[in-house]
Amino acid sequence: MRQTFWALIGLAAATTASPAADLVKLEIGISGAATDVGFFIADKKGYFRQEGIDAHMTNFDTAAKMVAPLGAGQLDIGGGGPSVGLYNAIARGIDIKIVADKGATPAGHGFQPLMVRKDLIDSGRFKSLADLKGLKVAISAPGSGSSTTLNEAAKKGGVRYEDIEKMYLAFPQQVLALSNKAIDASFTTEPNATEAEKRGVAVRFMGDDIIYPNHQVAVILYAGSFIKSKPQAAKNFMRAYIRALRDYNDALRDGKLAGPKADEVIAILTEYTNIKDASVYRAITAHGSNPDGFVNMPTLATDLDFFKATGDIEGKVTIEQVVDNSFAEAVVKELGPYKPPSAR
Repeated sequence: MRQTFWALIGLAAATTASPAADLVKLEIGISGAATDVGFFIADKKGYFRQEGIDAHMTNFDTAAKMVAPLGAGQLDIGGGGPSVGLYNAIARGIDIKIVADKGATPAGHGFQPLMVRKDLIDSGRFKSLADLKGLKVAISAPGSGSSTTLNEAAKKGGVRYEDIEKMYLAFPQQVLALSNKAIDASFTTEPNATEAEKRGVAVRFMGDDIIYPNHQVAVILYAGSFIKSKPQAAKNFMRAYIRALRDYNDALRDGKLAGPKADEVIAILTEYTNIKDASVYRAITAHGSNPDGFVNMPTLATDLDFFKATGDIEGKVTIEQVVDNSFAEAVVKELGPYKPPSAR
């Protein structure tokens, strides 16, 4: 974990700080995206060390690649989308739990919008979600959160999911594909959506907060072995993480990073991610993240039902079997529910 001025200040000020020798080393899988902001804030501001945690963060291309090391106990914690791969692993008896929110789409936080090529909008070829039929639409991967968002868009447009041609591309590649007309539309995350708009190649037709309100797009995962072998560290991690989520929510205003703590959070994001231009983070639509940590159970259940309907789930698994909100519940009981800056 990075040694920084602010982390050391936080360590010195914290009454619960532990000597370095007493820190519990935790292996954390991250995607390097903005939705990892809770990890980054907790690291930068010393919350992990205040909780006796030495956090080692490793980047993964996709959350699906975290499943095997989580199941083997090589990772203690992971963060990413609740996908078919995760549910199939759990159905096979691999012990992994969804324990907290990492990224969702409450009102105003449509950070994975439907982007449609500008020429299709200008020509009138695309006027409504019904026009998805027959189009080439890019999503990140089959059995992913973006596939369930596309399915919800199809339902709203009265279109069969099967009647849309799916293209599987990483989010940054989708911008290029829109530019060279290899695809007609995409569900791409920020900051790629803003970049496509900036280049004039695509129009933000509809936010996923409208298409799929409160969708649980990304989650925090605990390895079962971590919960069993380091129960106190699991509780301490959640306390540090929820404190960081509350800082993040203090940075939000009207779907943007424009709140009281925006400058602080943007500085952390530019340090910890590949995007070094602060103006990008000021322009994007920010993801939502529950400041009390709880996941949205209904949308997780809807996604799992969709994966089962497509025949992608191998075995029996339920959302109740997968989700463990007890860590977040314990922290909120201790800290109290989140209050926005205006209510304090």
